[in-house]
Amino acid sequence: MKKFLAFSFLLLAFSLFEANAQDRETILKVLHTQQLAWNRGDIDAFMQGYWKSDSLVFVGKTAPAYGWQTTLDHYKKSYPDKATMGELVFSITKVDVLDKTNAFVLGGWHLKREKGDVGGYFTLWFKKIDGKWVIVCDHTS
Repeated sequence: MKKFLAFSFLLLAFSLFEANAQDRETILKVLHTQQLAWNRGDIDAFMQGYWKSDSLVFVGKTAPAYGWQTTLDHYKKSYPDKATMGELVFSITKVDVLDKTNAFVLGGWHLKREKGDVGGYFTLWFKKIDGKWVIVCDHTS
């Protein structure tokens, strides 16, 4: 009986590890897809990584902003053309899958531009909604 319980525990632990690894890879794919969209100059496609909801939270330099549309409008105003957008590179420090529907991402961003490079750091809260991992809170500095 003890061997059965130990085996069951190991099987459960392996299943959870495997699920976390798959979720981690899916989250990294979302970020990679965003990076590719940004580098094409396609902010609309970049925004597909975010939760399309009025409850989305984006915290930048000034104050929290709420809503998917507000975030899209901010990006389009701040980055009106491809030259301003530059070439985006993410450097991901960690992806922690916290449970079946929540994950935390820490990383850096860098824009290479003719008018001068910029960059900083971000923390992201990903949530699995309707079977899809999306950013529900973005704090970028």
